[in-house]
Amino acid sequence: MKTVALSWSSLGSLVATTMVVRTAVRDVLPPEAHGALRALVARAAAAFAQPPDTIVVHETDANGVPNELYDAAQLYLGACCLASAPALHLHKAHGASDVVASLPDDHTAWDTFRGVRVLWASRRAESNGAYSPSGFFGGGGGGWSGGFSYPVGRGGGGGQQQQRCLVLQFPRRHRDVVRDAYIPHVLDVATRLRLKMRERKLYTNSGYCGGGPDAHGTLWSSNRFAHPSTFDTLAIDPALRDGIRADLLRFMRRREHYARAGRAWKRGYLLHGPPGTGKTSLIAAIANLLEFDIYDLELTTVQSNTDLRRLLACTRPKSLIVVEDIDCSLGLLDRTRTDDAERDNAPPRHLTMSRFPPMGGGPGMYGEKISLSGVLNFVDGLWSSCVGERLIVFTTNHVDRLDPALLRPGRMDRKIKLGYCKGPALRVLARNYLGDCGTAGDDGDHEPTNGDHRYEQLIGEAERLLEEVHLTPADVAEVFMGCDGDGALAALQKLVDDLISKRVVEECAASDV
Repeated sequence: MKTVALSWSSLGSLVATTMVVRTAVRDVLPPEAHGALRALVARAAAAFAQPPDTIVVHETDANGVPNELYDAAQLYLGACCLASAPALHLHKAHGASDVVASLPDDHTAWDTFRGVRVLWASRRAESNGAYSPSGFFGGGGGGWSGGFSYPVGRGGGGGQQQQRCLVLQFPRRHRDVVRDAYIPHVLDVATRLRLKMRERKLYTNSGYCGGGPDAHGTLWSSNRFAHPSTFDTLAIDPALRDGIRADLLRFMRRREHYARAGRAWKRGYLLHGPPGTGKTSLIAAIANLLEFDIYDLELTTVQSNTDLRRLLACTRPKSLIVVEDIDCSLGLLDRTRTDDAERDNAPPRHLTMSRFPPMGGGPGMYGEKISLSGVLNFVDGLWSSCVGERLIVFTTNHVDRLDPALLRPGRMDRKIKLGYCKGPALRVLARNYLGDCGTAGDDGDHEPTNGDHRYEQLIGEAERLLEEVHLTPADVAEVFMGCDGDGALAALQKLVDDLISKRVVEECAASDV
């Protein structure tokens, strides 16, 4: 008990002594000495404190190429760290559905990851990236804010340009957590956010194949992709439709399998069939199913095999590279053919008159833009592995004209024939254009009416006629479009009449022969 009483009395004496000394110092020492004493105490405390680590993330590099980490960090901060921020920078791209928040200049935001508290700050830095990290820890500031000291351009002297940057500070003892786990976490979250909010694009090659910091923007021009086609609206055989969908989803799940097998993560499709059988609609449905961008490659504007490789290397993952009417784009005809008549009936080879002819001129100065070898390497060569998670789709109306080397597995992994309209495709088209007349509702309790019976009679008759008369889905859709507003029965009756008329014409033509 005496020990406890002694301790309390000692503490009281210490407090009294401290108050006396404080009063004496305040009364005796001048104000200037007060500031010097505080600075000395702060410096002594900072000497014992562990200094922070700093990571500076500039918006672009020295060549003006955008920094992916900067964009990812701003997207991450806007989604995860700025809910209670006093100021926000909001941006909405043209045609985008979401507003994106980011950290404004000269503002800070805190984040916590695995118990580690970090500070982000947005600043404008000179091109030399100079900054002073003093004051983040200790220093009498009581926190990390207020410690940035970026030089500000004066506009008449050195000519240095300012650029935005993000500064990340954290305790040095947590360096491994931030660098090895937190930064990858920021990138991963930003990637998921981009996929969720991204606006899909339809790209086409611009015809200019020069280089530059933004090669993708130079080589490819884009528009918003908003095609409404889906697998549910495709007018093709249901078994074929379901098989294609299952094959695509299986491809998307097999990234590790492709890597284990030593193959690039890509797949090639050849869509062939008469014009109007739905090849373009199938391409749009594939892009919508997988949420891929589309690169519509116009081969006739490509000047050389080198330019073709450059275009391929500048595409991005999650993309669908499409070459439509490959048999008409280039002279990729079957080299094994020797029949002169077949060769004469083949489409002409497209030639180029380059502004930069080969050295020495001569008869070889005018040649093909790209060769069969260049296209084969584009599909399955070393350059085809530059970008993963990609589909390559060729379309043609005459598959028999293509060189067998282009059709082998590994280049065209699956060949899909799209034919004339038959019964199942007709019912899909009727549902798309005419509505659900004659079909059961979702609950299956639809009561048949006289109109429904007539509907089934007409569509059944049309199905029988389509077995005898060749009509493409595009032809059927055009009939339905022409009857818009007349009702489903009138549209089906018009289709039946057209099929009967066409059958009569074909029978007359056959009898004349």
